[in-house]
Amino acid sequence: MKKIFLIILGALALMLPALSVPVVAQDNPLLVTPPTPFQTPPFDRIQNEHFLPAAKEGIRQHQAEIDAIVNNPEAATFDNTIVAMDMAGQLLDYVTGVFYSLLGTVTSPERQDLASQLSPLMSAHRDNIWLNEKLFDRVKVVYDQRETLKLRVDQLYLLENKYRDFVRRGALLDEGQKARLREINSEHSLLRLKFGENRLAETNNSYIVIDNKADLTGLPEGVIAMGEETAKDMDLPGKWVFTTQRASCNPFLQYADSRNHRQAIYKAYIKRCNRDNDFDNKAVLQKLLSLREERCRIQGYPTPADFYSERRMAKTPEAIDSFLWRLWKPALARAKTEMAEMQAIIDSEGGGFQLASWDWRYYAEKLRKAKYELDDTELRPYFKLENVQMGVFVLAEKLFGLKFAERTDIPVYHHEVKVYEVMESDGQLLGILYTDYFPRDTKHGGAWSGGYRDAFLQNGKRVIPLSTIVCNFTKPTPGTPSLLSITEVETLFHEFGHSINTLLSTSTYRGGYAPLDAVELPSQIMENWALEPELLELYATHYQTGEVIPTTLVDKLKNSTLFNQGFIYTEYLAACFLDMAWHGLEDAENVNVTDFETKTMAAIGLIPEISPRYHSTYFGHIIGGYNAGYYSYAWSGVLDADAFEAFKETSLFSKETAASFRKNILEKLGSEDAMTLYKRFRGREPKVEPYLIKHGML
Repeated sequence: MKKIFLIILGALALMLPALSVPVVAQDNPLLVTPPTPFQTPPFDRIQNEHFLPAAKEGIRQHQAEIDAIVNNPEAATFDNTIVAMDMAGQLLDYVTGVFYSLLGTVTSPERQDLASQLSPLMSAHRDNIWLNEKLFDRVKVVYDQRETLKLRVDQLYLLENKYRDFVRRGALLDEGQKARLREINSEHSLLRLKFGENRLAETNNSYIVIDNKADLTGLPEGVIAMGEETAKDMDLPGKWVFTTQRASCNPFLQYADSRNHRQAIYKAYIKRCNRDNDFDNKAVLQKLLSLREERCRIQGYPTPADFYSERRMAKTPEAIDSFLWRLWKPALARAKTEMAEMQAIIDSEGGGFQLASWDWRYYAEKLRKAKYELDDTELRPYFKLENVQMGVFVLAEKLFGLKFAERTDIPVYHHEVKVYEVMESDGQLLGILYTDYFPRDTKHGGAWSGGYRDAFLQNGKRVIPLSTIVCNFTKPTPGTPSLLSITEVETLFHEFGHSINTLLSTSTYRGGYAPLDAVELPSQIMENWALEPELLELYATHYQTGEVIPTTLVDKLKNSTLFNQGFIYTEYLAACFLDMAWHGLEDAENVNVTDFETKTMAAIGLIPEISPRYHSTYFGHIIGGYNAGYYSYAWSGVLDADAFEAFKETSLFSKETAASFRKNILEKLGSEDAMTLYKRFRGREPKVEPYLIKHGML
């Protein structure tokens, strides 16, 4: 699963408008129309010193555009107020979209310092807009007339959500409350940066060094080679280094015979930002959540969980809690069964110890071999990264008729990044796709899909989107290409689904309002095809021999689809409960982070052999984008499992079903009520049973 962190690090940037800036700005590549294909960011010309002046100019232009709306002598209308607001701020979105993307993929102390300078400027600017009384008055005039304006569905949806944005950001507060809200927002924005910087620094400083080759027994040659390359990069020749990047630590936990070293790397991973050092996040997290609590109380919400859930399909924390418990009980029961099976292996080998959390992946791999005669090292040679990418391209062509052509004339921010032109079957340009697949010490962990520009209409013409896919996959070594695990294969299909959603959007407006618990539908449904035999035979070929993956292996894969699902969903759901528990507090600053997490896990009955997928001090979803919303992967999972049933009821590559999914979901998500769109595609609301069956919980 995404496992996956769908963390989008900046606002989606939009096409540069015609600029009117001082002559000196002509030397700043961010302040002139890019001389690049499709006006893509000129990464080959952009320097750190360009960002702050460009952002300040973007703020100046955006404020001028807002002032023009406010001072318009004409009565407020949908076009001169709502549409005008939607089209304003394009330069600022472009500059910040590029900057925050680079901050997440190729960060540096200089960029982190720039982020600290930019954050209070952006916070103040946002508040200047959302707390502008005259601007809100114009929005309210249009909103109050909405039933008589004969607006299209997408126009009404934009208007209603824009009005709610103002209210939820403090437009109805008194002056004292607004002043305090500004203070909270400014401090909160800086703390979010600090949390992420600490997490990256801790990840880069959390690893194990092995200097005795005997301690490498059990590890595949590719994993050993990866550890050797990492050691060389750290100027430790003759040693092997394994980091807390998942592409490094997960294979180690899965294969290393040395229990002591498994324990060491596991504890290095789960203790990140919780060592009482310079990168400790406990106090940062407490203060962040305390500020959120105060902000929500000022606006009349009991807790942050109440505030955030209001705009989602779930609507209330109680509905989310009920949903999670419905999944938790069968998932935990299945995990306990898996645990007993692995303990039986330990006992049969005369291990003399109880299964621990750092043992789970190791004995799960043994159990998979015993039950399904399936070995991950036997599978990886058939999942060369380039072939898996070809697989997602083939799937997009079969479903939606899309074509992909690599472009080498578009600037990139790192030599590992590749760029593709995405077209309809008739050659019509849809958008541009950037891919960035490998971990580095300047890059945040996880996987996400973002972009530099979203699709919208400008002067009646569609502005093409610029989409990104960022991952942290197993790196190639001098003798071996990047060979992906099954989890990594599914992650690529997942992120590609997000990107397809971006590329196929037909939105008229820049501002999209897809509820968080629906945005994973386009991504998660794509995972369903990854291991289907009909698609595997088209992309899963041995990297050395070119042999198509044997039917025997495919059958084993299909038979093992429910393998380890108890563990996967127990660790995930535990993190969901943790997320909701933090956002349900009214006094986060007065709780002990470690004790609170321990008590929360005890309250749901989490077994000690499994940890939550993320511990609080490095749980990025808590503070960035998924606030009280990590459950969204499961909620969207219900949607995607039910939606995939529509294909299974027809055919795996049904053009008719794909066309309906594209028209009703991919093109329109965010421009109309999500459940209405889903029912238009499926003819009814989703059923939960396909999801429970898919994951062995029914």
